[in-house]
Amino acid sequence: MTADRQTGGILTPAGPFRVTVAGGVLTAAEWRRAPPPEGDLLRAALAQVAEYFAGTRRGFDLPLEPATGFAAQMRDAMCAIPYGETLTYGDIARTLGVSAQAVGQGCGANPLPLIVPCHRVLGAHGTGGYSGGAGVETKIALLRHEGAGGFLI
Repeated sequence: MTADRQTGGILTPAGPFRVTVAGGVLTAAEWRRAPPPEGDLLRAALAQVAEYFAGTRRGFDLPLEPATGFAAQMRDAMCAIPYGETLTYGDIARTLGVSAQAVGQGCGANPLPLIVPCHRVLGAHGTGGYSGGAGVETKIALLRHEGAGGFLI
């Protein structure tokens, strides 16, 4: 990480949320406490998170740390899932030509949860896992917020 690394956070309905920036891009997002944001990009990122939870934003428009290879394919696939909709690990696996387990591992390795919406990827017969926040409870809260997955509401 470069010397210009900064972290800032806000409290959301799903718990404390922080983002990390370096080199003019978002490098990480986590469900953890952090000091208030300092710096334009941190403030902009957390303002967009607040707008998401206020119901006035459905997607994020932020510079993200570049991804390559399978991580880039996973990011593109997750970002293509519209707000309020879901796909299964198997749906994405068929598109990418990999196993559903690989997709699950790709979701779990997502360094930018919420910003890159891995919560919109479900198991074939249930929610599947979630590595952020309080785990599956956070995933369900995000899906309910979006009105996705009627079986969850």
